[in-house]
Amino acid sequence: MLETSARLLRLLSLFQAQRYWSGAELAERLEVTARTLRRDVDKLRSLGYPVNSTSGTAGGYQLGAGASVPPLLLDDEEAVAVALGLRTAASGTVTGIEEASVRALAKVQQVLPARLRRRVTALQSFIEPLAYGGPAVDAEILALIAGACRDCEKLRFRYHARDGAASQREVEPHRLVHTGRRWYLAAWDVDRNNWRTFRVDRIQQRPTTGQRFTARKPPDGDFAAYVARSVSSEPYTFQAQVLLHTPMEKAAERIPPAAGKLEALDEHSCVLHTGAVSLDMLAMHVAMTGFEFEVRQPPELIERMRVWAERLRRAAGGSAADEQR
Repeated sequence: MLETSARLLRLLSLFQAQRYWSGAELAERLEVTARTLRRDVDKLRSLGYPVNSTSGTAGGYQLGAGASVPPLLLDDEEAVAVALGLRTAASGTVTGIEEASVRALAKVQQVLPARLRRRVTALQSFIEPLAYGGPAVDAEILALIAGACRDCEKLRFRYHARDGAASQREVEPHRLVHTGRRWYLAAWDVDRNNWRTFRVDRIQQRPTTGQRFTARKPPDGDFAAYVARSVSSEPYTFQAQVLLHTPMEKAAERIPPAAGKLEALDEHSCVLHTGAVSLDMLAMHVAMTGFEFEVRQPPELIERMRVWAERLRRAAGGSAADEQR
């Protein structure tokens, strides 16, 4: 059995990993009696941790927000600085840490007193980051969704689809995924009885949480891969098939899954299946892969590339006629 001090740290770790625990689950994890568990919870409360409890057969414990920051974590100034930094990082200004920042932000805001939340919001209103290429997403909503994923709580929200249609959705949220430009939620759509990918910036109202659910296995074994496939196969206005004269492994180093699907042709070439909302964007996207290529489909893309080729020649001080001389 763990010593009391080590057991308290283990108990606190369990509370931060999952918001709600039944008394029986906690006692089993810590290998203690229900009486010892109650004493340990009282000790955490005496140290400033706001542990809430409910009685009855379905009773349990959860770590909530109190009047002050628990003293063993952060003081007020540190808590404000951390929360503000995490909100900024979650917006995508520092590549590679967006998802970790949201997870950490959800933990911090779980115990952040209301007075400090107001300070963080006020400070952030005076921060104006340069645009990084993706739509703005409210950090509060990201933290709320991340918490619902962690605690297996259903979400309800109004969603604005790609075609402009609005609908009320009830989902079982499982994972937030950042593609480098946008935030996506991988969730089980209750009404449609299937997996769906939602762009977080298209959620039109602050989600509300509902009853708990049992987590499902990731579609095809991986949430990030599922979102990447969903994003790359969106019903774009223009779809293209492009032959790349490079091995698929090398192409994958430059082309992320969210930018298109790669299909190996042989050891020296592969086919990129991709799409965009305009032929101009599609032409630039393909050209910027940095590989020699041939457009297979659609014919309109080939014609658009000829237009761009002539435009670039003129910008460089020449023309197609000059090159033929």
